[in-house]
Amino acid sequence: MEFSKVEQQALRNVAEELAEAARGVTLRYFRTAMAVDNKEVGGFDPVTAADREAEQAMRAVLAKRRPDDAIFGEEFGKTSGTSGLTWVLDPIDGTRAFISGAPSWGVLIGLDAGQGPVLGVIDQPFTGERFIGGFGKADWARTDERRTISVRACAGLENATLMTTFPEVGTGDERGAFMAVSGTCKLTRYGLDCYAYALLAMGQIDLVIEAGLNAYDVQGPIGVVQGAGGIVTDWQGKPAHNGGQIIAAGDARAHAAALEILNS
Repeated sequence: MEFSKVEQQALRNVAEELAEAARGVTLRYFRTAMAVDNKEVGGFDPVTAADREAEQAMRAVLAKRRPDDAIFGEEFGKTSGTSGLTWVLDPIDGTRAFISGAPSWGVLIGLDAGQGPVLGVIDQPFTGERFIGGFGKADWARTDERRTISVRACAGLENATLMTTFPEVGTGDERGAFMAVSGTCKLTRYGLDCYAYALLAMGQIDLVIEAGLNAYDVQGPIGVVQGAGGIVTDWQGKPAHNGGQIIAAGDARAHAAALEILNS
């Protein structure tokens, strides 16, 4: 699907409006006493009123601005559309961090044109940072500041900084594969949720490797990372926009080296 410059800017404007709508809701709840529900029987998958209300706020914007587009949100599922475009929404990625008061959560927005996201947003309301990428570029913004961002070069894993959200990563086999990559990297850090992808896009780190993700967990980050010149695939090097095993890299050489280890 092709987009004119005017269409690209219009879609970016809508994406930023969605982020603003969710930002107002989430900041109202962050670091306050709130009820936490558990969506997972036998485990812990928290959800709060902030998650639900933030998605509702974004859906209200789309109902007004883009009524023909489909929506896929974490909390309220799928709404059909006729335009061929789907807005993929995660109102709070990192709810565990959110309820703990840690500012590593974010609002994720992806625009899927059928073969994955052409536009993505990672918004961190508490720090006031917004990362938006798509149509061949990526930007970082905070208040009146805005600048173009890009990934950094990393020729070998021995110089790479690697991040993931959970030390367990996924299954036992997936953790073993991750640890094999980690053992070759200079530095491994844990627990930053979607913010790790933002750091990769702005050239602060080199790799993010995760497993067990959903489409709404990755479409926003994919748009940002690809806009900044990075690569996001599954662990076999195939498209990752539907979730599952994810590897994001700033440099194709680091990506290829990590893939080789993951599949060895």
